[in-house]
Amino acid sequence: MLQTLIRPLMLAAFLALVSAPADARRELRFDAYAVPASGTIALAVAEGDDPGAVFAEIDAANAGALRRAVAAAAFQGKPNTQLDLPGIGRYDRVLLVGIGSGPVTPRVLEDVGGAVGQMAARSPAERIELLWAGTEPDAAAHLAFGADLGQYRFDTYRMPPTDMPVTGQGDLVIRTPAGAAAAERYRAQWQPVAEAVRFARDLVTEPGNVLYPEAFVERTRAAFRGVPGVSIEVLDVPAMQELGMGGILSVGQGSARPPRLLLVRYDGGTRGEPPLAFVGKGITFDTGGVSLKPNDGMWRMKTDMGGAAAVTGAVLALAARRAPVNAVAVAALAENMPSGMAARPGDVVRTAAGRTFEITSTDAEGRMVLVDALWYVQRQYRPRVVIDVATLTGAVVTALGDDYAGLFSRDDALAAQLTAAGEASGEAVWRLPLHPSYARDIQSPIADVRHSGGRGAGAGIGAHFIGTWVDEGVSWAHLDIAGMAWFEDSIQPTVPPGATAFGVRLLDRFVRDVHE
Repeated sequence: MLQTLIRPLMLAAFLALVSAPADARRELRFDAYAVPASGTIALAVAEGDDPGAVFAEIDAANAGALRRAVAAAAFQGKPNTQLDLPGIGRYDRVLLVGIGSGPVTPRVLEDVGGAVGQMAARSPAERIELLWAGTEPDAAAHLAFGADLGQYRFDTYRMPPTDMPVTGQGDLVIRTPAGAAAAERYRAQWQPVAEAVRFARDLVTEPGNVLYPEAFVERTRAAFRGVPGVSIEVLDVPAMQELGMGGILSVGQGSARPPRLLLVRYDGGTRGEPPLAFVGKGITFDTGGVSLKPNDGMWRMKTDMGGAAAVTGAVLALAARRAPVNAVAVAALAENMPSGMAARPGDVVRTAAGRTFEITSTDAEGRMVLVDALWYVQRQYRPRVVIDVATLTGAVVTALGDDYAGLFSRDDALAAQLTAAGEASGEAVWRLPLHPSYARDIQSPIADVRHSGGRGAGAGIGAHFIGTWVDEGVSWAHLDIAGMAWFEDSIQPTVPPGATAFGVRLLDRFVRDVHE
């Protein structure tokens, strides 16, 4: 009898937990430019003798209190600096964000907004106002975009605090002379990207017991529901078996959660024009399989589907903002678990392309799921560009840390375009070589190739292996984002600690700059 009572209670508690809002956030609003008489405000401050017209106006209205506080704190408005001042003049709080003395680019504006967004997420103030005297609608839109990214937080599994004030709720107002034009620009072009980043961050943050291949598919269906020009295809295990997708099936066979291949197609461009293909590694949890990872840090392996989240989020951004392109996101989804059914080192796997590879470590599973996904999208859609995104190797983290994703490509023009998009979006990439010697490193005595090899150049060898499944003549790039998917600390104003959704903004910027 007791069990019959407990089970419904446990189920109700679980449903209440998973149905909680993923985050509390402020409503972003736009209003006419004016200096508020009181409250919590934020503004950008230039470096040098002239900190800006907004600064001067606020300082004059408060009998020089702002300038005295800045002098006392030796704040100079240098880039990436902030000064948080409580109780200045008639204001509860004033946040100053340094922008330096260089050009005020969209990146600079987004970082200002991000800094304000992060402050707003921690503040109990009901209303926070970011002042910008410039008249350009795009400038204010970029401020709002940064603020939306910066205020991200994930509270699904937290109990509401009872002994502390509620934070991060209310309004975040951009006060600008651009007014309605800025609001329209933001809502049409940048809010969809911010929402796509939020979607991808939520996916990466979810624990592995909640987000598994089938759950990823359902979350994606929900996110795209009602978005025009979108079609979704899902391959289950029987469909993949019929196609001979031994790579993804071998990774998923050790788990009770079956793998899935998810394709989201968006047709917003010229009818019949080949799409851009974005292919993502989607290991919803990675134990390493039989080649078991050490316990230290394994909890973070829920993020091993960051590539799949990024490419799906990127196409969500394109579709929601009605980008004039055709694009397809492919998420190769599996859970890598050890069991009596799991693949073993030394096994030989036949892929859908007919080529075989010898497994050297079941912990190099990302490339195993990607090769079948790459084969399928090339056969089905004949894409004009293929970019795969994966948390692939620890070697790239050793090489580049958490400052850059690794970029590998046989196409110099594509590599240059992605590098430029990375600079513009704030998601930087660094090109690494695809040396011909990597082919020798993956020679196998019993299969077409080994799926890894050698002690050096692990990131390059992984990229080379993946690239052998890309048809000659196809413009292809591989992004290894292993160091960029999760930040323990806040490294960038627009990226709070936790899941970054690295790749969503990069791919959106690449499409804007090159294909629109």
